[in-house]
Amino acid sequence: HAASTIMSDTTMSSSAEVVLGFLEDAEPWRLLSPQFPSKVGGKPAWLSQTGLPSLSALECEICRLPLVFLLQVYAPISGQDRSFHRVLFLFCCKTPECYTRNDNRCMKVFRSQLPRRNEFYPYDPPPEDEPPCDAEEDHTVLPVSGVKLCWVCGCPGNKACSRCHTVTYCGKHHQTLHWKQFHKKECGSQVSAVTTSPLLFPESELVTEPEEEEKDTKEAEGEQEEEEGGGSSTQKTDLEEMALHETEDNKVFQRFKKKIAPEPHQVIRYSRGGSPLWVSSQHIPSEQDIPQCTCGAKRTFEFQVMPQLLNSLCVDSTGASIDWGTLAVYTCSVSCDHSDQYCSEFIWKQDFSSDQHTQTKQR
Repeated sequence: HAASTIMSDTTMSSSAEVVLGFLEDAEPWRLLSPQFPSKVGGKPAWLSQTGLPSLSALECEICRLPLVFLLQVYAPISGQDRSFHRVLFLFCCKTPECYTRNDNRCMKVFRSQLPRRNEFYPYDPPPEDEPPCDAEEDHTVLPVSGVKLCWVCGCPGNKACSRCHTVTYCGKHHQTLHWKQFHKKECGSQVSAVTTSPLLFPESELVTEPEEEEKDTKEAEGEQEEEEGGGSSTQKTDLEEMALHETEDNKVFQRFKKKIAPEPHQVIRYSRGGSPLWVSSQHIPSEQDIPQCTCGAKRTFEFQVMPQLLNSLCVDSTGASIDWGTLAVYTCSVSCDHSDQYCSEFIWKQDFSSDQHTQTKQR
């Protein structure tokens, strides 16, 4: 796959181009902030070094534990200077019990953007094939702003170890975790034996390529032939209602499977201003379900996370597990300016029905 990590800007229309994202191994230096990566797992490669999300914003709204970084997408908007650099960051909870049906409170998405001339990065793009001389810098402190980060998750963290005062954390939960796993043995020593926390998801680069157009795009979609005609009774029995629902649900799921079949390893579908590919006919948001941006502008669809990504996250466990059918991210249609502050956007979680889930797991 083409190793381009920049998502192309698309026309704000329902026929917007779709760009697919795939996972690839990459040299660690390629996944650092100055390279403007799109990536999954590891620690966030923050864009703006100031105005990072607060600790309360980075909590799961269900269990109140810190969220863990899932992925980021580098998605600049051409022709808009304030969005010359633009990244969307997605965080999720690692507590399986928080993944209740169609509930998105265990996930958060943030947008950060900068003009080409800014205080953190050079005006000209970095070379693609050579590591910078400071690639081995201390990743617990942002180099320009000096903002301290949590050793465990890479989120803002000013709480220092009371013994060595050299390692910082976002809060008590991650401090306790690190102490039990490694820091009890290392505290006070110069060298840390372990550089990444087992709490994090495995790290990969997200590379992109455009989705190829289907030859026969004329499909009879959404034909509601099930409108009952004839007979004076407008009442349907529960059984008929259920059968009708299952038929519609199966139709949507088959369309989903057919669409992803040519590229089964896609983990992201990016189409700013386009439409998501739903896995089910149930729990599809209406316009009223998508809140407006704080600036008053409408939020529109930008990208979705596919269920295939779960195979790479090492989250399978017996009983409850992190799970989703698809995650649709909606962002401010004008990508408003928040003067270096990270801006909260909206995510919609749609789950599989139980029989669909079985089919997907078997693929």
